[in-house]
Amino acid sequence: MPKNLKHITAKGIIFDMDGVIVDSEPRHQQAFMEVFQDLGYGANHGIQFDQYLGKSDQAVWDDFVAMHHPPHSMESLLQLKQNRLIELIRSERPLFEPIPKLISDLSAFYCLSVASGSLHAVIDEVLKLEDLRAFFPTVVSVEDVQRGKPAPDVFLRAAELMQLEPRDLCVIEDSAAGVRAGKSAGMQVIAITNSLEANQLSEADWIVDDYLSIRELLLPGLNR
Repeated sequence: MPKNLKHITAKGIIFDMDGVIVDSEPRHQQAFMEVFQDLGYGANHGIQFDQYLGKSDQAVWDDFVAMHHPPHSMESLLQLKQNRLIELIRSERPLFEPIPKLISDLSAFYCLSVASGSLHAVIDEVLKLEDLRAFFPTVVSVEDVQRGKPAPDVFLRAAELMQLEPRDLCVIEDSAAGVRAGKSAGMQVIAITNSLEANQLSEADWIVDDYLSIRELLLPGLNR
């Protein structure tokens, strides 16, 4: 259920991608684990994945490199993991089931965008599923900004491209880092408990357990 009943006054909706549009968080971990195994660090990689929820691949690799000093360039490490993740997305197509209709319905009333901690190559693969790209005139990646979440940069860049003020935007997120980024950007935030418990998302304006609740918040009175 929503955390509160405060009215949403948005002109645009910014979707996080991982954990909101696509059930990719476990697949990110699987891709990293398979690359760690290939590099010989399967048993001692030292990465606590729950600490990186909502953050970029770069954040994971920065800590991995600091611990292990592997003989690989950062560019090659990023590419290895990205390639494996794309294979998983293509083969498993893990969109959350309500997402295509929800996005289609929202597009009739709001300007939509994606602002993600993933790289453009991964975002592009996800948005190919069910032709979702057609609904998002604006797509922002962590590659496009200086700082990843919890910094607000990706959301502020999305607002700039959407030509909307932050106060007129509502972010849909699933991570604490993403919620903090949205609030730091001066935006309204809906958090869905796909990846974390409600108490870990307490900075959000609304906390919901399912997509029906998002629909009811953003499309009140519209037939389901």
